[in-house]
Amino acid sequence: MTTIKGPGIFLAQFMGDKAPFNTLDNICQWAAGLGFKGIQIPTWDPRCINLPLAAESKTYADELKGLINSYGLEITELSTHLQGQLVAVHPAYDDMFDAFAPSEVKGNPRARTEWAVQTLKQAAKASSNLGLNAHATFSGALLWPYWHPWPQQPAGLLDQGFEELARRWNPILDVFDENGVDVCYEIHPGEDLHDGITYEIFLEKVNQHPRACLLYDPSHFVLQQLDYVTYIDHYHERIKAFHVKDAEFNPNGKQGTFGGYQNWVNRAGRYRSPGDGQIDFKAIFSKLTHYDFKGWAVMEWECCYKHPEDGAREGAAFIEAHIIRVTDKAFDDFAGSGSDEAFNNRILGLDK
Repeated sequence: MTTIKGPGIFLAQFMGDKAPFNTLDNICQWAAGLGFKGIQIPTWDPRCINLPLAAESKTYADELKGLINSYGLEITELSTHLQGQLVAVHPAYDDMFDAFAPSEVKGNPRARTEWAVQTLKQAAKASSNLGLNAHATFSGALLWPYWHPWPQQPAGLLDQGFEELARRWNPILDVFDENGVDVCYEIHPGEDLHDGITYEIFLEKVNQHPRACLLYDPSHFVLQQLDYVTYIDHYHERIKAFHVKDAEFNPNGKQGTFGGYQNWVNRAGRYRSPGDGQIDFKAIFSKLTHYDFKGWAVMEWECCYKHPEDGAREGAAFIEAHIIRVTDKAFDDFAGSGSDEAFNNRILGLDK
C-alpha cells in the first residue's frame, strides 16, 4: 500500500489581482505557509505557467519546477479544465463557453475546438517536461442538453454523440500516451462524462484507451445521489487524481436534484468546504488507500458560505488529518510465533 500524497491545493479558485494571490511566487509562499505540500496549476492562467513554453522548453519547465520546489511545494498536476471543456461544446452553450477561449477564436466554434485540442496536446508535453504522470481536465459535452429523455431522444443520437467525442479525444489521448501521462477526466455535471455509465460508454468508444483515466471528486456524486464510495470499487484502477471537495444534499417538498433554477445558497445540492458537508472522507481515504492510490489529495475550494481563505486554512489541516500513513507491519506481529516449512507441516499434521 501507498500513503496518499498531500495536502495539495488547486490554485484556480484563489488566483486574483491582490497579493498574495497575484503571482506564482506569492501564492506558493501563502500555500506553503498553510501547510500545503503541492499545488495543482490552472494552465489557462499565465501568472501560473506559460503552457506553450513549458511544452517546448525543458529548461523553462525545470525553472518553473525549481521555483515551486523552493517553497517546499511540488506540482501535483496541471489542469486544463477550461480548455478540455472546449474540445466539445453544444451550440446552445457557444456564447457562454466562448468566455473560456482566446479572442482570436471567439465566435468560431471550429477554430475554438482546434485551439482546445492543440492546447491539450501542449499540456501533455508540458506535463512530461515537468515530470508529471497525471493531468486534470474536463471531457466537454455534445449531449448534455439531452441528459433527460424528454423529448424522446432520436434513435442513434447518444451513439453518434459519443463517437464524435471519442473522435476528438483519441488523438489527444495518443499524445498523452506518447508522453507517459494519464488524462484524468473530472466526472462532472455539464460534461458528457458525468457518471460511471457515461464514462464506460466513452471508454468503449476510445477502445479502452489506457490513458483515459479519472479524477475522483465525490462532491459531484452527492448532488446526483450516486454512491461515491462504491464508485471507487468499480473504477479504482482508473482513478489517478483526487479532488477533496465536500457537498451536501438537502431535498425538501419544493426541490431536489434539479435545483429549481436556484442559486447555490438556495439549492438542495450545494458544494461546501471540506468537513462542512455530508461526505464521509474517512471512508474515501480508507478505500483509496486500500486500492493503493498513488496520487495526491488536492483540495478544490468551492463553498457557497465560507470565505476561501478560511476554507484553505481549514482544508490543509483537514486533508492532513485524513491521510493514512500506511503501516509497514501487521498489528498482530507482536504475537507471531515464527514459522518455517517444518513447523507448518507439524501444525497441519503432515509430519506424521
